[in-house]
Amino acid sequence: MDTATDILARYWGYNSFRPLQHEVIDAVLQGHDTLALMPTGGGKSLCFQVPAMMLDGICVVVSPLIALMNDQVESLKKRGIPAATIVSGMNRVEVEIVLNNCVHGKIKILYVSPERLKNRMFIEHFKQMRVSLIAVDEAHCISQWGYDFRPPYLDIAEARRYHPMVPVVALTATATANVVEDIKDKLGFGRDSKVFRKSFYRSNLVYMVFREEDKYGRLLKIIRKVRGSGIVYVRNRRRTQEVAQYLASQGVAATYYNAGMPAKDRDKHQQRWHEGKVEVIVATNAFGMGIDKQDVRYVVHLDLPETIEAYFQEAGRAGRDERLAYAVMLYNQHDIDALEEGLENSYPTMQYIRNVYKGVCNYFKIPMGAGCDLAFDFDIAEICDTYRFKVLPFVSSLKFLEKEGLLSLPDRQDMNSKVYMMMNKQDLYAFQVDNARYDVLIKLMLRLYGGMFTDFVPISEVQIAKLLHYETAEVEKMLKHLEKMQVIVYQQKSDKAKIIFTSPRVDVDDLYLKDSNYKTLKQRAVERKNAMVAYATAITHCRSRLLLDYFEEKTNTDCGRCDACIGNRKKSSTADVDEVKTRIVEIVGSRPMNVRQVVECFSTMEESHIVETVRSLLEYEVLYQDQDMVLHIGKKK
Repeated sequence: MDTATDILARYWGYNSFRPLQHEVIDAVLQGHDTLALMPTGGGKSLCFQVPAMMLDGICVVVSPLIALMNDQVESLKKRGIPAATIVSGMNRVEVEIVLNNCVHGKIKILYVSPERLKNRMFIEHFKQMRVSLIAVDEAHCISQWGYDFRPPYLDIAEARRYHPMVPVVALTATATANVVEDIKDKLGFGRDSKVFRKSFYRSNLVYMVFREEDKYGRLLKIIRKVRGSGIVYVRNRRRTQEVAQYLASQGVAATYYNAGMPAKDRDKHQQRWHEGKVEVIVATNAFGMGIDKQDVRYVVHLDLPETIEAYFQEAGRAGRDERLAYAVMLYNQHDIDALEEGLENSYPTMQYIRNVYKGVCNYFKIPMGAGCDLAFDFDIAEICDTYRFKVLPFVSSLKFLEKEGLLSLPDRQDMNSKVYMMMNKQDLYAFQVDNARYDVLIKLMLRLYGGMFTDFVPISEVQIAKLLHYETAEVEKMLKHLEKMQVIVYQQKSDKAKIIFTSPRVDVDDLYLKDSNYKTLKQRAVERKNAMVAYATAITHCRSRLLLDYFEEKTNTDCGRCDACIGNRKKSSTADVDEVKTRIVEIVGSRPMNVRQVVECFSTMEESHIVETVRSLLEYEVLYQDQDMVLHIGKKK
């Protein structure tokens, strides 16, 4: 049987694991429920992907990050590993095809969102799968103590009962002791469960925080001084382009990345940065998940992140090659005020949330007690304009309503249209004989796009039209007609957002949010905001120790390199000069000694400062040195 290292070399091309990976994999292979706490860049995904390839059956991965799921599935496929994902926006037929492939053993790793675990069709297929492992990514989301609690994660433990002997491996980059215990409890870990924690200390990463009004000027100095590949994080999409343009105007090769860009453009910009064609990428927090670029020399935050956890993850993308790297945060009072305002927008009042629910239901003309499973194209700006809602608290209200199970907001995906061939090959041939007009279209699609008989396949109507010398609209019309004749299932590309009502409409007077969906979350958010502000405004405490303390990893050693440690040294070196001089005179007066012995009497001060003070005392003849270089009080005789 192949070892874990054999699998690693065969599919990923590495000869050895990173610290802690092998221990986690061994625990999983031995059947233990396992929790791995590994900082960003620690290689968490291999902790379930490698055992998935060693175990007989399918590994089901629960993750909230659709973009990351899609990226990992594509990456696995390129490595020859059969993988699939089920995400919001896929139609019933498309989902059923993936699930059937899983039941019949054609898929080795399946990625799903936690919400999928409540879906009846998924559960029925899940029961029939030969499941070897359940992996829970971003496991802190299951805990109300975590910074990103998501109630659907609580359904994972319920899903375990269908495969009670299958181990669970949970992974997260950030978790306090309370979160660790909550994860184990909520996932129903067994008595022999294992917890592996990699130290959050990064010896090669220097943390710096500066209160700065001229952020662009300071940013430029950092980039020119440090050099190399870098990431600059900002809070909103518009600023990504603004900052990138500013840097470009100053001679810095820069690009930008945000969730509002078309997927094709995002991939293009990311690839240019990853290949080193540009030096800096300016991004929102949408950038970074699953990014494995080893040589990032600096990460700069131009705005305060919302939480320490988010900051730690984003800053941790610097220096994965273990070489010296910098995590720099620039802030001012405006940033602190913006955090406060952001908290208010993220947690609107209960009455505001009720008004949003009523407005959305009225906009789509949902009668009381009806509307379950109805889906609509969704224009946020139009609804906000109609009912005079502010966009940010409106969107936050929808998220709370989603947590409560009243509606769903599938992630909008900028993807190609897709086609699945419903007919078998014999029936399709007969159809082509009887329908000559569609024969040329079908033949072209079969030639261009393989696999349509077993799965949905991305297509390009523009490409088809060009090859057939048709108008694109005509191709779309023909595909829709083929769908009506039940020859294909045609999923046409749509850039519009969707809203799905997942429960019948309720009276707003009866609408209340569970504490776990609002009150508790808000309390934790306030605590985390306060912790972020405290970290930014601290000026005398070692940055690395502050971060370790937050994650309850104790150390008595300062890093010696952050802005606070450097500042403390400068304060020590500029301490009351007269006081230092007086102390040196007292020491030498009590017992003549050399300069090295004097320095050793000042263990907390910079050596250079003590030596310089001794020189000053010699110059003014307060002290003198004899022929053996021993210091004495007074003038030399």
